[in-house]
Amino acid sequence: MRATEQLLAEGGGEHVSLDRVAALAGVGKGTVFRRFGSRAGLLQALLEERSRDLRDAVTNGPPPLGPGAPARERLLAFLDGLGSIAEGNAILLAAHEQACAEDKYDDLSYRFWHRHLGTLLAAERPDLDADFLAHAILAVFDGALIRHLTPPGDPRRFTRSVQELAMTLLGTAAPARAL
Repeated sequence: MRATEQLLAEGGGEHVSLDRVAALAGVGKGTVFRRFGSRAGLLQALLEERSRDLRDAVTNGPPPLGPGAPARERLLAFLDGLGSIAEGNAILLAAHEQACAEDKYDDLSYRFWHRHLGTLLAAERPDLDADFLAHAILAVFDGALIRHLTPPGDPRRFTRSVQELAMTLLGTAAPARAL
């Protein structure tokens, strides 16, 4: 995993291959292949590792991220957490999107995020198509878009904008610009 992180940092997603990861890690390509199965599997595992704390907080943590808070508060907290992951891992997200293009919606992280968003959206506005809206919100978590919308002087712009989008879709007031 560390070798993958190093390759992403040095040259972006196009530089990540099982051969390069194996060489940098000092192991055989077969070792990497047996553990991850493919480049997509390797990137999925790294994304899952980067988002594990958020998943744990959503399922077992205290409010507002964890159970017990109103749906709107949980939604904003979840988008804050997911936005933070995205802002810090835009290159990984872009590489993951490219590698998993055909089965992106079957990815473990994506399914969890979609299910959680859909549940919160449905709780807040049962009259809306929460399944579609969850996909629509997750669609903006595009690696290239995140890098484009995250200027050095305003590192949380992307997250604020996604929160505003969600509140607009729900027909409620946008959160205060405290981020």
